[in-house]
Amino acid sequence: MDASSTAHDEQTYGLTGLGLEQLRLIRRDANDQEADLSYLRRLLHGRMDILRAELERRRLATEHPEAEDLVGRLPSILADAPSGVRRPARHLRMGPPRGERYQREADALMGDVQLADLGAHATEELLAAVERLTVHEREVSGRRQALQRRADDCSAEITRRYREGEARVDDLLSGS
Repeated sequence: MDASSTAHDEQTYGLTGLGLEQLRLIRRDANDQEADLSYLRRLLHGRMDILRAELERRRLATEHPEAEDLVGRLPSILADAPSGVRRPARHLRMGPPRGERYQREADALMGDVQLADLGAHATEELLAAVERLTVHEREVSGRRQALQRRADDCSAEITRRYREGEARVDDLLSGS
């Protein structure tokens, strides 16, 4: 057994001592935090896509000076292609995060690079910004996955209790 599964088992084991309402609160909080991190990931991906498109435009500019400018291409740059990865569906609250923290975090990662004036920045600056954003996106993805596991573990424990008779649907419906 590896260290991550041992830690996961210990975390899951700790859930068995909690009440149903505590499990529901932990699950709700994990889902809310995951939604906030999902928003941050979308911000990071959008910015990385714009920076990469500008780098590509610069690379091709000498061969194709008539190429459409970056602003004209934004709708296609920011369009999401369907994912080729099939995962179980998750209900996720959409919209801006509960606070401004994630917007500020994404802005700080851009450093001195401002999206409104990419032409004023050297290619090296844009490459460095892409690298910073990429590294941070990986970290955010790891945090999101941990929150998804926490929510799933809470759901599994709640389900187990109902299945094994430790909790009753009648209590849920009566608000007990």
